[in-house]
Amino acid sequence: MAGTHAVEAGLVTDPDLRAPDLSIVVTVFNEAASIDELHRRVVAALDSGPRTFELIFVDDGSTDGTFAALERLHATDVRVRAVRFKRNFGQHPAMHAGLSRARGDVVVTMDGDLQNQPEDIPRLVEAVEAGNDVASGRRRGRKDPVGRSLPSRVINGMLRRFTGVSISDFGCAFNAYRREAIEPMLGSIGKQKFTKAVILSGGASVIEVDVAHAPRHGQSRYSPLRLTRLALHVLAGFWPQPIQWIGVLLGTVSSLLALALGIYGVIFWIGHSNFPGPLFGGVAVLFVLGIQGFILALVGEYLGRIQRDVEGRPIYTIDREL
Repeated sequence: MAGTHAVEAGLVTDPDLRAPDLSIVVTVFNEAASIDELHRRVVAALDSGPRTFELIFVDDGSTDGTFAALERLHATDVRVRAVRFKRNFGQHPAMHAGLSRARGDVVVTMDGDLQNQPEDIPRLVEAVEAGNDVASGRRRGRKDPVGRSLPSRVINGMLRRFTGVSISDFGCAFNAYRREAIEPMLGSIGKQKFTKAVILSGGASVIEVDVAHAPRHGQSRYSPLRLTRLALHVLAGFWPQPIQWIGVLLGTVSSLLALALGIYGVIFWIGHSNFPGPLFGGVAVLFVLGIQGFILALVGEYLGRIQRDVEGRPIYTIDREL
């Protein structure tokens, strides 16, 4: 199963031109400081094992020296491949670029910021080889602050409800996939966030595997506004016919509220001969307007999707590829 690797004058050569057994897809953005360590730890975790492998880095429009570091690695290790986007398109388009180029029978995805521990890769791969389509990473002892982890729990709950898949950590990018589970869903990956949820929605079998999770260096890229937009994306992407459901809910709540306020108003009017209409009218108007604003935001998400599909724009453009 394993290919033979020779090391001469510091260069890693691979005379076995067949597709590797394993592909590691790493999405990176301004990760120049961690590239060399990530490569070293991945090689250390896999080089003594029975599987041949390739490392596919996708540079999502970095503005530091990330791609220069990848060029140096590619020059010394032919197992390293790299793709550079012309600008920052986002993690999930970057994931599509890596998955569509992966040649291994098993594909591992991970972030390049070293929050994912390369030493856990063999455990994920073994879980897939045991007969599962997906080995879903479950972050053990998660190091994110409450402001980041609490919204993540809400979004995870939404995805469990809408996909019908009972896993605890949809947001973990550290996973292993059987190639056959990825290929039918490639048309949706990248357009749709939550690559793992897209693949699992196609009926792939899954097992959860606990993986280590290191604290992030620097500020999270997920601001409260971005997390809110992410929640809207989940609703539009995974909840069938949400407008109808929200419309029913809006109609029911508004009708019950109007009935309750009407009854209270009649009682107050009879008892005090003074009905406080402006106050309760204002509360009702603000309540309805708030829900309507949420619906409009959701409609905007749908319209944005329709526009992208009609225009046929690519989800990313490539500057260079090694």
